[in-house]
Amino acid sequence: MIRLILFLLAVAVLAAGFAWVADRPGDVVITWMGYHIETSLMVAALAIVVLVLVLMLLWAIVCGILRSPEQVSLFFRHRRAMKGYLAISRGLIAIGAGDLRSARKSAEEAARLSPGDPLALLLTAQSAQMAGDRSGAERAFRAMTTRDDTKLLGLRGLYIEAQRRDDQHAARLAAEEAGKARPSPAWAGQAVLDYRCAAADWAGALAALDAMKSALEKAEYRRQRAVLLTARALALEEIDRDAARAAVLEAVKLAPDLVPAAALAGRRLAEAGETRKARKILEKAWTINPHPDIAEAYANLRLGDSARDRLARMQKLAAKVPGQLEGALAVARAALEAREFATARAALAPYLSAPTRRVATLMAEIEESEHGDEGRVREWMGRAMRAAGDPVWTADGVVSERWMPVSPNGRLDGFAWKLPLAEIGVTRPVIEVAPPPLRPAAERIEVAPPVPQAKPEPPPRKSTKSAAKPKPVEPVIPLVHAPDDPGPDSALESDPVPEPTSPPPRAPWQRFVQLFR
Repeated sequence: MIRLILFLLAVAVLAAGFAWVADRPGDVVITWMGYHIETSLMVAALAIVVLVLVLMLLWAIVCGILRSPEQVSLFFRHRRAMKGYLAISRGLIAIGAGDLRSARKSAEEAARLSPGDPLALLLTAQSAQMAGDRSGAERAFRAMTTRDDTKLLGLRGLYIEAQRRDDQHAARLAAEEAGKARPSPAWAGQAVLDYRCAAADWAGALAALDAMKSALEKAEYRRQRAVLLTARALALEEIDRDAARAAVLEAVKLAPDLVPAAALAGRRLAEAGETRKARKILEKAWTINPHPDIAEAYANLRLGDSARDRLARMQKLAAKVPGQLEGALAVARAALEAREFATARAALAPYLSAPTRRVATLMAEIEESEHGDEGRVREWMGRAMRAAGDPVWTADGVVSERWMPVSPNGRLDGFAWKLPLAEIGVTRPVIEVAPPPLRPAAERIEVAPPVPQAKPEPPPRKSTKSAAKPKPVEPVIPLVHAPDDPGPDSALESDPVPEPTSPPPRAPWQRFVQLFR
């Protein structure tokens, strides 16, 4: 609408101009080289307009003739480029469809028609990769690295080809070269980070992580930096304790739930006499993620404390997260060291119906230390062999005795405190250990003659030569026991077992206990 109004205004102005000139007639006289030309003003104006138009037309014809070779060349170049573009399109479609013959043919045509085109180089490289021509693909990728617009693409291709032929040095060089670009591609930063972690170059890994900070989420960046700082602190623990302490304290600030960082920070601060700060760090980590390493560091906050002091400290720590198995194990371990056997048993009592290996092994140690009852020790060790597993540091199907920053497959922060995959879903037979008075009547096996109810845990009896041995009582239903099962508790508690003349050595069981610690 606006354009129409403007057009009408322009026409009106021109009409008004012509009318104004027509209302004011005049003559134009030209005398030149003996010629005398006399005409009206309107005719002279029209003649000038026609002359200008003719001159413009002649100028356009002359310029067209002069530019005709360039225009012809541009036409053929455009036609060649269109043919190359169509060849590249057919080649990429053929690669996607898995048609190697068409892809190679289209790549050759594209290389002939558009030798310097980036897509033609990419088509050549991909068709060579598809045909298994590694050298041809590498040549194409190296040609890409000479151009600014395809340099990163060429480096990426060289990196992949180096990984395929297991040339880690060449792959690392390609990744580091790509990492120098700004902004750095995510794959290059991750590759450089992985290589430096594999080489235990923690300072270089931190620098690589900072370079790719913009490509990571804030939480992911903080977690990975905390893991790298913890690894660096562990590496510097025996070399530069001050640097190790600074690194691990920063790691604790970034990731308070990182167990190795909290445990190491607690140990370093305890050694420096900063018990209060170490306690806060360990308690915060414990409330987020209860772990035996944190419990051990918390128990040794003051190295001069007695076993009872450590027991009181562990009870305070376990009370912060009640109902946790790790807290019960920590209290039971501290009570065993303080020889508070009743406290140790009470801590483990909620978990005796379905004990894990550590629970059963710790109960065997309690029986060994309190009563020296070999039968009970064998019973608990048999249960430990059949019990469910405990969480361990595991990554990529590999179990480690200690935490490591990098998994066997080179994944940063790959180790996790969990049950190994081999233990998930595994069911084992469990021997019931509930005392006979607590069992339902339907589950008890009656023996003849009836035996009076015995206490849950009678004190060990001493056999003398003058004491008369009771006659063996045959059960109504024959009992079948496992080789390492001492039998039902009622039979053990009602029938005294004569002491062997030559007691078996206890060293093998103690070594077996150490195996499950």
